[in-house]
Amino acid sequence: MFTFTDVNGLQVNLFFEPNHKVSCQHVLVLVKRHDQYLCTIHKKRGVEFPGGKVEKNETVEEAAAREVWEETGVRISTPQWLAYYEVLDKTPFCKTVFIAEAVEEEQVPIDEETIGKLWLTEQELFNQPKLSFYMRDEGMAKILEYAHAKW
Repeated sequence: MFTFTDVNGLQVNLFFEPNHKVSCQHVLVLVKRHDQYLCTIHKKRGVEFPGGKVEKNETVEEAAAREVWEETGVRISTPQWLAYYEVLDKTPFCKTVFIAEAVEEEQVPIDEETIGKLWLTEQELFNQPKLSFYMRDEGMAKILEYAHAKW
């Protein structure tokens, strides 16, 4: 387990070993194409990896693929489990982190939360002036480190 304090001052516990007793209702997906990562541009938070909430009667893998498609128009390979993290907020929540490869890309209408997508190298990603708060914390660096080892 890797524990850190996020930019909002909340404790976050990051796990790279699955715990089948934990049921996360949110997903985060790192999608790669060659040496670039797929990012969404969230209207409020800025540039970040796609993700969102698991809907009723949906698996976390299905949610991962759906969220990437809805936010970016990119179809992905089968999402591979990478990690999960729990944010110890007033109402704690958990996110499952997946990695996947881009398979197909289409134009989709902009949804209510995002205003487009970007394909960025890791260097371009971390030089983004409007990088989302959660993309700037210690946990994201650890997640990317583990993702590199899997790809």
